[in-house]
Amino acid sequence: MSEWWTYRPSDFLMFSPRIHARLFESVNLQWWPLALLLPLAGLAWAWLLWRRGAALRPGLAALGVVWIFVAWTFHAERFVPINWAAVAFVLLFALQGVGLLGLAALGGVQVQRHGARAAIGLALWLLALLAHPLLAALLDRPWLQAEVFGLAPDPTAIATLGVWLLLRADSRAGVWVWRVLGTLPLVWCGISAALLATMDSGQAWVPAAAALLTLAALALPPRR
Repeated sequence: MSEWWTYRPSDFLMFSPRIHARLFESVNLQWWPLALLLPLAGLAWAWLLWRRGAALRPGLAALGVVWIFVAWTFHAERFVPINWAAVAFVLLFALQGVGLLGLAALGGVQVQRHGARAAIGLALWLLALLAHPLLAALLDRPWLQAEVFGLAPDPTAIATLGVWLLLRADSRAGVWVWRVLGTLPLVWCGISAALLATMDSGQAWVPAAAALLTLAALALPPRR
């Protein structure tokens, strides 16, 4: 028997990087043309919020539905069968979705379109929608395996961090809800970075960098 210290974390994976990448291909094929329509809808909402400060509550509700959709169609249907720990990911994404729906119904936050924090939030949002799918080509994967907002967990979480930085609480209850709903995407970015690093993926730095940039932005005071 080999000595235990010769093992690496990747030796304990229940699936290969190739199988993991095929999950994105599967969800993109099943739900086409959502892989095109969901990022376009995200861009439209970004324009409404940034330029006009409009459609906050409907957009938050739609974002909540997106998180629940990813919990079901990616984690529950595809990830759980190859990784039993993904049951926890289903719960995390579903909880985030329900929380966003609750925030859309109750309010308690406002759009903050000025200052460095808001600019970083918008940048994260646009990078998640536009740049994240390009990582597949950079890593020599087929376009069908691109990770798209609304269908794959990482761009969905990173885009949500961007939205989080564009919001500020305007009530005591809103402060707590705002904190919780930003914490869960940060937690997912940490989990994803660790998982990708275990698979020796060069993409591991993306969710890690998004989380660190978000934390750095939070150190900046929101402009009122």
